[in-house]
Amino acid sequence: MADTTDNTAIGDATSAPRKSSWKYIGPGIVVAATGVGAGDLVATLIAGSNFGYTLLWAAVIGCVVKISLAEAAGRWHLSTGRTLFDGWASLGRWTTSFFVVYVVIWGFVYGAAAMSSSALPLQALFPDVMDLKWWAIACGLTGLVFVWFNRYEVFEKVMTVLVGVMFVVTVYLAIRVTPNLGDAFAGLLPVLPDEKDSILNTLGLIGGVGGTITLAAYGYWVNAKGWTNTGWMKIMRLDNRVAYITTGIFVIAMLVVGAELLHSANIAIASGDKGLIQLGDILADEYGTATAKFFLIGFFAASYTSLIGVWHGVSLMFADFVERFRRKGEVTGEEVASGRRERSWPFRAYLLWLTFPPIVLLFQGQPFRLIIFYGVLGAAFLPFLSATLLWLLNSSRTPREWRSGMVSNTMLAVAGLLFLVLAVKQIWDQPWADFL
Repeated sequence: MADTTDNTAIGDATSAPRKSSWKYIGPGIVVAATGVGAGDLVATLIAGSNFGYTLLWAAVIGCVVKISLAEAAGRWHLSTGRTLFDGWASLGRWTTSFFVVYVVIWGFVYGAAAMSSSALPLQALFPDVMDLKWWAIACGLTGLVFVWFNRYEVFEKVMTVLVGVMFVVTVYLAIRVTPNLGDAFAGLLPVLPDEKDSILNTLGLIGGVGGTITLAAYGYWVNAKGWTNTGWMKIMRLDNRVAYITTGIFVIAMLVVGAELLHSANIAIASGDKGLIQLGDILADEYGTATAKFFLIGFFAASYTSLIGVWHGVSLMFADFVERFRRKGEVTGEEVASGRRERSWPFRAYLLWLTFPPIVLLFQGQPFRLIIFYGVLGAAFLPFLSATLLWLLNSSRTPREWRSGMVSNTMLAVAGLLFLVLAVKQIWDQPWADFL
């Protein structure tokens, strides 16, 4: 496999172009591909099946909210020359403690979930080849090998191809079900469904559009691309908008499928990844086996990009944490751009953590109490990210000209409040009585 030993060849920070250009786009495609997994697609599909086009506006707002978070993370990396973890560490030890607990528990459970999600469409496409667990292990191991032996440049190219597959499949399905354009445009008006818990359902859809920790990883992919100073700021912002326009297309397309194919026929599907397998069966009945198989290929692309995206991006963040801990001093984006992080033992150690311990969960089931901790930490991460970015980008840690303005601060504050409400709900909904 290709080994790009110096990522600065992709875009040397000292020769940043004067004008933004589409040819530089890359990290945004990666964050869009990683952030939109099978779970996001099925959640939007269910929203469409339950409410038709009523919550289309919420999906659009969700993309705008995530643009602000990813832009803030990228702006921190480029304006300070420091990594996001280095910024977190400057706020106190509590951030380090939260991050360590989060990546250890979250990574253990997420590894099993990502492998299973990638395995489901493969088993549906090739039902007589092997059991779901072995498909899941194969997905985890191929992801490990791919990220271990390749550098960012190759990783980005593969992610771009898989995003292209996702794009073609989701847009084709949206066109195939023949959307009602009048109803779709009406869905852009902010109206709540006339049902119980409609506000929480709406907030959940807004908050569920594309990414959790992958939003924090965006700044690391910006650096890995070779963008390390403010000369790349305009391009980063264009790249970020491309990311969430792409995300919006995926989400809106699946909402259209849910509204036209399921809502109109009053068909309910299961939550979680198995809901997409059900959709494949429905598509086979309605449009034939070829359309169903085409959809399953897109389902696999969505799941597998999330797997290898986390394998790469969160491993970069973990390697940065270890380097900061070892040196007890400032760590810079230049070091990420050099490609050394991707060859370091902490990067590869976290890759192994994401791959091998979760295999145990594939055979033994997921421990009840661990799942609760996973849910709590996952719910807490986006409020943590929103609050810390708001803090960092309005302090002397950021050069004055690159601090957040009124629009950015408003969006970060709205994002923080939104995710805090969703976090409280998710934590409240955990079965604490059984846990104790």
